[in-house]
This record gives sequence, C-alpha cells and structure tokens, in this order.
Amino acid sequence: MSDLALRIGGMTCAACVSRVEKALARVPGVSEVSVNLATEEAYLKGPSLDPAALVEAVEASGYEARPKEATPDLDAEDLATAARYRRELIFLAVGVALTLPLVAPMLLAPFGLDATLPGLWQAALATPVQFVVGARFYKYGWKALRAGSGNMDLLVAMGTSAAYGLSLWQAFGHGHGHLYFESSAVVITLVLLGRHLESKAKRSTTKALRSLLALRPETATLEQDGVERRVPVAEVRLGDLVILRPGERIAVDGEIVEGESEVDEALITGESLPVPKRMGDKVIAGAINGSGRLKIRATAIGQDATLMRIVALVAAAQGSKAPFQRMVDRFSAIFVPVVLGIAAVTLAGWLLMGQPWEPAVVAAVSVLVIACPCALGLATPTAIMVATGTAARSGILIRNAEALERAPGIRAVAFDKTGTLTRGRLSIKTIWSAAGDKPELLRLAASAQQGSEHPLGRAIVAEARAQNIVPGPLAEFRAIAGKGIEALVESRRMLVGNESFLRERLIPLEGLAEFRMPSGQDGAGVILVAEQDPRRLLGAFLVADEIRDGAREAVARLLALGIVPVMLTGDAEGPARRVADALGISEIRAHILPERKVSEIRALQASHGAVAMVGDGINDAPALAAADLGIAMGEGTDVAMAAAGITLMRSDPRLVADAIALSRATVAKIRQNLFWAFAYNLIGIPLAAFGVLSPMIAGGAMAFSSVSVVLNSLTLKRKIVP
Repeated sequence: MSDLALRIGGMTCAACVSRVEKALARVPGVSEVSVNLATEEAYLKGPSLDPAALVEAVEASGYEARPKEATPDLDAEDLATAARYRRELIFLAVGVALTLPLVAPMLLAPFGLDATLPGLWQAALATPVQFVVGARFYKYGWKALRAGSGNMDLLVAMGTSAAYGLSLWQAFGHGHGHLYFESSAVVITLVLLGRHLESKAKRSTTKALRSLLALRPETATLEQDGVERRVPVAEVRLGDLVILRPGERIAVDGEIVEGESEVDEALITGESLPVPKRMGDKVIAGAINGSGRLKIRATAIGQDATLMRIVALVAAAQGSKAPFQRMVDRFSAIFVPVVLGIAAVTLAGWLLMGQPWEPAVVAAVSVLVIACPCALGLATPTAIMVATGTAARSGILIRNAEALERAPGIRAVAFDKTGTLTRGRLSIKTIWSAAGDKPELLRLAASAQQGSEHPLGRAIVAEARAQNIVPGPLAEFRAIAGKGIEALVESRRMLVGNESFLRERLIPLEGLAEFRMPSGQDGAGVILVAEQDPRRLLGAFLVADEIRDGAREAVARLLALGIVPVMLTGDAEGPARRVADALGISEIRAHILPERKVSEIRALQASHGAVAMVGDGINDAPALAAADLGIAMGEGTDVAMAAAGITLMRSDPRLVADAIALSRATVAKIRQNLFWAFAYNLIGIPLAAFGVLSPMIAGGAMAFSSVSVVLNSLTLKRKIVP
C-alpha cells in the first residue's frame, strides 16, 4: 500500500471536491481518496498509484493537478502565491473601477442626484467585467458542464449571463424595464473579492505547518578527520558528526557525544523553557542550541527526522476527512443540479403567475447567485486545519480528523501509571538500618544488586554510586520473579526483596516495626534486606517513583471536563493506591499484566462508554489500539506512537486534557460552520425565489458566506491549548 498527494487547481466549492474524488476513485490502483478544498490537495492510497494516470484523470474532469513535493520549496510557493495574489488584485481593481460608475446612481439617489448612465454606456462598462474579469467563471463552469456536472462557477456564470443578456436586450430597444448591468458586474466583483479574502484567510490556516517547515536549517557543520566544513543539510549522512555552535538551529536529529548546553524546543514540543542537555542526550532537528558548543552524531536525517515526521503527520491530519465532511460531500454532489432545478422552477412559476419576463429572470438569477456550496466545502477542513496546526505548536500531534472527532465523546481516560503519571525512574527516599549503619547496609545491598536489571536494583546501585560507596565482589546471583533476589556477597548469603519473600525464607521481621513510612511519600514501596545465615533482618529501603509535574493538575482538568480518570498498573494495590490518592484518582486497576490491559480497556468501555488510553511503552501498544482513542507520550516508543491517534511531544499529562478540550472546541466549531452554511442556503434560496433579494445582495451574501466560515474557524486559535 502506497501513499500519494496531488496539488489540485481550479476547485471552488464542495461540488468540485466531489467531482475530483470521483474522477480519482475510478483510476485503477486507487483504494482510498480524500480531496481537501481548504488545502487544495488530494490524498490517495492504493496498491499501485500511477501519478501520470491520476493527473490525467483530474484534468479530464476539468481541473489542474500535479504531484505534491515531499519537501515543499517554501520560497517557490511564496513567489507563486505572491504572483497569484497580484493577478487577483489586478482583476479585482479593474472590476471595482468599472463597476463603481454602474452602482453610482443607487449610491447618489438618496442625496437627490441622478447619475444614471445611458444603456449603451452601461453595456460598455459591464462587458469587460462580464467577459474579462469574470472569464474564470466561464472557464471552470464550462469544464464542469463538459464533465457532466456543475459547480459554483457554473452558477455564477449562468446567473450573471442571464442578468447581462436581459439588460443587453433591453438596452438595444427591445424593452423598457430596468437594466441589470450593475447587478451582473457587482456579483462578479463581489465574488472575486470574496475569493481573494477567502484565499488570504485560508493561508492563515496553514501558518502552523509553514512555521514548522521554516524550522529546517539549510546547512550544517560537519566534522570529518578533525576538520570542520559547512555543507548543505542534504549531504549529512547517518553517523556523521555535526558541530553545533551556540545559538545555532539544530540541523538533524542526533545524540550528543561531546559538550553540554541547553536547547530551546518550544516550536517543536511546546516546552516553554530550554531543556538542559549533556552527553548521551538526544536532540531534535529544528530546535535551537543554547550557550554551549555541542558535537552530535546524526541518528535521523531527511524525512526520518522528528521535525519532518511531525510535518508529515500534521499535513496528513489537515488533509484527512472527518465523518462530518463525508455527509457534506454527499449533499454537495447533488447541490448544483438541485439549485439549477429551483432556478428553473422559479422562472416558470413567475411566468405562470402572469409576471413579466424581467422580474422572473431577476428572481431566477438571484437563486443561481445566492446558492453557495463553497461554505459547505470549507466548514469542516478549515476548522481541522486550524486545530491541528495550533495543536502541533503546543506539542500535540493529531494523526487524523477521525481522532479529532472521536475525542469529544471520551468518558474515561485510562493512564498507564509508570512513565505517564510518574516519571518511571525509581529512587531511594529513605534508608533504615537495624544496626544503625546505613552506608554498610547500602554497600551490601548494592553489591547484591550488581547483577540485577530490575528498576529497584538499579535504584539501589545508583544511590550507592551517588554516595561514592564501592560495592563488594558478587559471587552468586539469582533473581526470583515477583519476589526479589538471592546473592552471595563476601561469603554472606544476602536476600533483597519484598516482605512475602523474606517470610518464605523464615526471616524474623519484628524489628521492621521501627521503620515507619515518612509522610508525603506517595507511591513508595519498601524493599527489605536480610541475611540468610544467620537469619536476620538488616534493614529496609523506601523506594519511590516520582509523580510527574502537572499530573495532579491533569487529573483535576479531566474531572472538570466530566471525564473519569482511571489508573492501570502492574504494581501492588498499596503503592498504586497511594499514587492514585495523591493525584485524586478514585478508580484503579492494580496487578495488571501487559496482556490484560486490552481486556481492562474493554471492561472500562462497557462501564463508562468511550475510553482513551494514555501510555508510553511497547506493552501499551495493544491497549492504545483497542481504546476508542489512543494517546502516546512523546518520550515513549515509536510502537506506542504508531498505535495512537494523538501523540504528546512532551511527557506532560496536562496535555491529555488539553487535547480533549481542543477536540471539543473544534467539533463545536465545525457544527457552527455547518449550521450556518446550511441555514444560509435554506433561508437565502427561498427569499431569492420569491424576489425578496436582488442579485447584488445575493452576490454579496454568497461571497462573504465562505469568508465567514474561514474566519470563524480561525477563532479556534484563541480557544484551544492554553
């Protein structure tokens, strides 16, 4: 299965989208197609995609197409956009200049001034507007008609041509009624003005994606054989050594092999403060190096770099089609033929009621002009583009529109404890020694744990290293799953593990009563140290996994949204309950093995409804896929991120609530857009048919309806992700 993206030119409304999708779907090898009016792109999937055949199919349906570059040239795009804007402004200026004399009589009449021009003068002014300024409507309207369908251009071309033709007939002495040259000219000028404003507004919706692309440095400093040289980023290869000077933008993903600094990752992860980095830490392309000089080894380049993966993910999300939009597309496919039918019925109805040709034609023209499938086509994609782009700048990556649309229905969020609510790094909080010699207890325990890969063992060894305690020689080592370890240290048989393990070995634990859990140690566990022969308890360690910053606030935000937070953990009930109580989580599932997580998600779905799963490890991937919405922490594995609908670029659990709030705001905005787009047509078309709206008012309303939808979507920038 391969993917392909095409740039589509000439689309103006939702009916155009439907026709392009149908044309592409008929090409052999295409299994899935989605066309986005806001981005003017088509996204295709299939076992065998032939770009030439796809471009030919689009052109046969009346539109232009070309393959989209994997890495867009922003400078070239900006130049092309600027040139297009200049052309639009020239045509718009000509239209305004020629139209103003035609509408002057209406503007001056309230002041008692008569500026009415002779009919032939009006025709001379209106003709260039109709056939030069408005040529694009004839061009694309004819293409649509030739392809056996209709679009907004066809409606505008037919409506204005009818008004222009009626006026021309009367101007040459075949009638004595009002001339409607000003109506046809104003409609064309207003529609072009609306298109221009709409293009500028739509460009704002892609600002986030463009800002991400702009983070790519053009060059990098390579070190080869001790010599530094500046090269284009495209020449950097995996394993190359790259030098980062203070203040430079990082060119490739890499691992620090020399130096210390702080790195500003705000535009990529949303992290507001610079992140300290030292040898062994990873850095991301696009981030800015701080005050130190770094040497990094390239670990990901080109399209595999984190920045470009983010860009690809955001672009795919912006181009994806929400279930809302599929309903709109089905409606839009029949919209234009229905409008043409209503216009014909309007004309016939007026004539059957004995009305003159003039008002009958004007009413039919108003119906054609006011009908606008543009707003319907833009209602959903513009909101999705703004939401996904703004979210990306805040460290939230949304895989597709379906994930965005699912999130508002979430009723419970299941957190995997370790690595999401806690940091996943165990540390020694308190040491109790029965003999009062804490350093000796730590030395013996660290000596026994030298062979352990368990997080508890590593925590004890790390604490000994931090206190400059050198472990003794380890002669034997054996791990007992779920209980502890047995080791031979300096001819002493050591036992390190939980209470049940020591009781099995008949170790007397009376002295343990002296050890008390210090207050405030949420989620801590006790590890006991004993000697097998003679059987005696040597001491205990209080080990804790620190709660993440913001975890309490994250739980509070979810509760405020009416969402039930649930903790899933493989830990024992006691430590898990202490973490849950500290965070304000009332529902926990303890002793959950990785293979049981999916069944727990199913149980939560049965009891609560739609469930989101938040995880960061390989063993979380099945549960992430089983949940209604999977949310992966950015510090987790690629497998977890691949299974999730939403990825958090920094491991801040507060972003979970932000992502759901974002989704709710976006879906609400989509509903607003669709309501007004449908309401506009449901109200406007009958008013036009009954002669209440003139063609000029209808044209203005139609032009600004699509602009209002885009502007309404842009307000999401102020409402989502604090």
